[in-house]
Amino acid sequence: MSPRVTEMDQHDQLLAEFARAARSGSKVDDLMQLICHRLHAELVRYNWVGFYLIDPNNSNFLLLGPHAGSFTPHLRIPLSDGLCGAAASSGKTEVVNDVMADPRYLMGSEHTKAEIVVPLLVGGQVAGEFDINSYFKGT
Repeated sequence: MSPRVTEMDQHDQLLAEFARAARSGSKVDDLMQLICHRLHAELVRYNWVGFYLIDPNNSNFLLLGPHAGSFTPHLRIPLSDGLCGAAASSGKTEVVNDVMADPRYLMGSEHTKAEIVVPLLVGGQVAGEFDINSYFKGT
């Protein structure tokens, strides 16, 4: 009988997988897509996982990057809009356990209940963000 895998074990295994992929010299887009696909597939409460990157032609916008999930996300988001814009503008992580209670929420899916947006910093500047949506409050 195999030992029960805890949630922390699962997270550690995923992080180790991502570290191996990063060390292998994978292209950045391929690595981001792997992260999205694996988190969406393995963590059932992560219903949409993706990256938004600062638009190289207009730094006032985020452009959809690699992603995986159960709905079609926004393709382009102004930095002045939504939780994604708030995280990118402030450079601070946004954790919202009930998106309907936050007036900044920019609806991507009527099913989303919780969201976390983590800015990605390169050289001290926001280069994009990592976004996870869940259909469960408090995820």
